[in-house]
Amino acid sequence: MIYGLRAFGWLLLLTVWHALRVSVAALARVPDRQGGFYDREVRQWGRRLLRVTRLPVHVEGLDRLDPGRGYVYAANHASFVDVWLLVATLPGSIRFVAKRELLRVPLIGSAMRATGQITVDRQDRDAAERAYETAADVLRRGRSIIVFVEGTRSPDGRLGEFKKGAFVLAIEAGAPLVPVYLRGTAAAMPRGGLWLRHRPVGLVIGDPIPTTGLTYADRDALLGRTHAWFVAQQERVDPARSAG
Repeated sequence: MIYGLRAFGWLLLLTVWHALRVSVAALARVPDRQGGFYDREVRQWGRRLLRVTRLPVHVEGLDRLDPGRGYVYAANHASFVDVWLLVATLPGSIRFVAKRELLRVPLIGSAMRATGQITVDRQDRDAAERAYETAADVLRRGRSIIVFVEGTRSPDGRLGEFKKGAFVLAIEAGAPLVPVYLRGTAAAMPRGGLWLRHRPVGLVIGDPIPTTGLTYADRDALLGRTHAWFVAQQERVDPARSAG
């Protein structure tokens, strides 16, 4: 009880603090440069949250990444903790593809705009295509994009159906696709709540999958290969979840 209350307080305080900082910086027209103010603020937000909440974190496969390279990170999604863990761990300049509804959340929406996150209106196919075109342009400039491949948070922590957006994006931008399996985050903070539990969390980073020479017709094969990797990781590092 005391841990959850303390963690919630830190979550609220640090999120408001960093969201205000980036929102004010955007109003002051602070330029958005790779490795600059906005990238540092987002990374510090994630790292400070992990530090003050004292979640046990295990990271595997970070050595597979080139910090100077842009990737499409294809990650599963079960908890708000996923966001902190990804921005605190993955190298380089990173942007998320997120649902457009988040822009309506007070302060969070302005912080997302300020930091250049890419939002998708899932009800408007043309708008969604334009959002992914923007993401492809971001990739070509050397930044990385995180896409939650299930499109939304899993209700129970199990892998859901994969959407095709991440795979089409990687192919169109010619960027390597990196699968990232997040584990334990649903137990730490289940969907629908902001009450944190002291549980071990972690991520497994797979080998980058080259997309050079692939075409739109290869998207299903790339999705299938990636999904098989996720299932293998779930069975290897999270057998209880796989069996459940």
